[in-house]
Amino acid sequence: MTATDTPAWPQCGHLDAGGHCRGHRVAPYTACLAHLGSAERAAHLASLAPGADLDHRGTPFTQGLLDALLAPLRDPASGRARVGNAAFDETRFTGDAELDDIDFGGSCSFASAVFDGGLYAREVRTEGDFRLAAARVAKDVWLDDTDVGVDAWFYEARITGTLRFCVREVGGTAMFRGVTCAAAYFSGVRVCGIASFNGAVINGEADFAGAVFEDGATFETARIAGRACFDGTHFHRSRACFNGADIGGGMPFAEAHFAAEATFEGAAIGGDLTFTGARLESGVDFRRTVFRRTARIGPLVCPGTVDFSHAVFETALTLETAAREVRCRQTRWASTAALRLRHAAVDLSDAVTEFPVTVSGRPRPFVSPHGEAMAEPELLTDLPVRITSVTGVDAAHLVLADTDLTDCLFVGTVHLDQLRFEGRCRLPQPPDGLRWMRRQTLAEERHWRGWAPAPSGADPHEPATLAPVYRQLRKALEDSRNEPGAADFYYGEMEMRRHDTTTSRGERTLLGLYWVLSGYGLRATRALAWLVLAMTATVLTMMLWGLPRTDPDPVSTGTTDGRRITLTTRKPTPVNPEGPYTKRLSASRFEKSLRVVANSVIFRASGQDLTTTGTYVEMTSRLVEPALLGLAVLAVRSRVKR
Repeated sequence: MTATDTPAWPQCGHLDAGGHCRGHRVAPYTACLAHLGSAERAAHLASLAPGADLDHRGTPFTQGLLDALLAPLRDPASGRARVGNAAFDETRFTGDAELDDIDFGGSCSFASAVFDGGLYAREVRTEGDFRLAAARVAKDVWLDDTDVGVDAWFYEARITGTLRFCVREVGGTAMFRGVTCAAAYFSGVRVCGIASFNGAVINGEADFAGAVFEDGATFETARIAGRACFDGTHFHRSRACFNGADIGGGMPFAEAHFAAEATFEGAAIGGDLTFTGARLESGVDFRRTVFRRTARIGPLVCPGTVDFSHAVFETALTLETAAREVRCRQTRWASTAALRLRHAAVDLSDAVTEFPVTVSGRPRPFVSPHGEAMAEPELLTDLPVRITSVTGVDAAHLVLADTDLTDCLFVGTVHLDQLRFEGRCRLPQPPDGLRWMRRQTLAEERHWRGWAPAPSGADPHEPATLAPVYRQLRKALEDSRNEPGAADFYYGEMEMRRHDTTTSRGERTLLGLYWVLSGYGLRATRALAWLVLAMTATVLTMMLWGLPRTDPDPVSTGTTDGRRITLTTRKPTPVNPEGPYTKRLSASRFEKSLRVVANSVIFRASGQDLTTTGTYVEMTSRLVEPALLGLAVLAVRSRVKR
């Protein structure tokens, strides 16, 4: 209501330079309490008794007039004033207003009142509401050791100084929407209903340490220029909502309790968030939050999801969280970051990393400043940190350390060849059984082969898509001098090329032979098995058809002419063996055959006389068997090289 509006109560008839006084007329007189004559005011005050209602809306007050009004309402024994309902709406107080030792049986309202000084209430109790909505206070507002039976209404109040709301209990809701003050202190207050600070503007710090909000609290679009302290604060039944809030300093939540979700969606936070000893029973939502000068978040123990999707970190950050899930979808890090996590499934889809970002699993619980291990209720303590997706990430600045990549999606990652693995990063294995070789694979290959179901709403990727992914991961491990790890990715790349239907048939056939003979040069036992099989076959062939029936004896013939002898030596052609095969499998023929085969493996001729069949078999074995031996040596080297 503006000064030009006609008030809704009987108006004082006093006329001054500003026009008619807006004060409520004191019946049966025609003036308000401030403009009554001395005799009339004395008569009116004498008519008051403890428990009387007061209606002095629009009346100009001083502290002296207020004390005179309360004097007849005080109990002589206790010294406390007893008032029924008190209406001081639109009053104007000159100087400070002090309310001491007053019991209101109903409500006490200062809505739209104007205070040239401050308002100080001590040891005040109201059975109904306490209202300061739309009031204007030139100095501080202090409510010390006060109880409000129903609601506290402070919305749109403008307080130039400090708001100290040290109320023991508010029986209903606490409305501070749009309130403006220099600083705010709500330490230890208990609000039985919901507390709303939506749109509040606090130009300094705000302290809610030890406050209890039985039905939650909302701080949507609130602006706090300094630090906002919530150490030991309890948010019961309903969520704690900071959506769109702008906090200039840090937000400590040490020993706080959140019975429902805490949301910071779209907020801007200028300092650290500490959760040492805090107890959370649900998740925390930081979607679209801007962390301006936040250097540390945590240690945060959360049994639900901690969501940083679309959040922006403008400075270097250390994040310590033990949670069921951590989402960083389209999160942007404008500086370095270290994410030290426990138990969580981490989704990094489409995250933007402009500087090195390290995601590491922490083996031991976080500790408090006192050195005590922080409890992790409702979390499975044996679960490692699991990366579920790095799709869309520029991996040039990403480091994964001691994480589980069993279900991690890599397709669509940029600069995957520059991704760094530190510590022990676990990748999925093929199913158990003789059919599958033990190796590290990708989750996408498991989806394509049917070893594991693909994520909901996604189709398995084809081998043509997976081959480049394996190739880039192989290069990443080779650059970090991890040749054994790179070998598994090389195997996966070759497998995808072999199964790629867009590859030519000839190349696929060649890859198939390479796979059969030596597992792409990575399976030493397979190459050695083929070598032993080839040598065995060569030995048997030599024994059965390659060695002659007998070793040919050289025959020399010559002539003499009395002075000179001319000799010519001829070696008979080896004779193919005859007779039953069982007689050819003798110990002597085995020894000769083994000598031929052993020499062929190292590219040497045995010097043994062979049949025509044996000669061609030896030539073939000198080509095939050294190649198989070389493949076996290559496979061993790929597993031990560093």
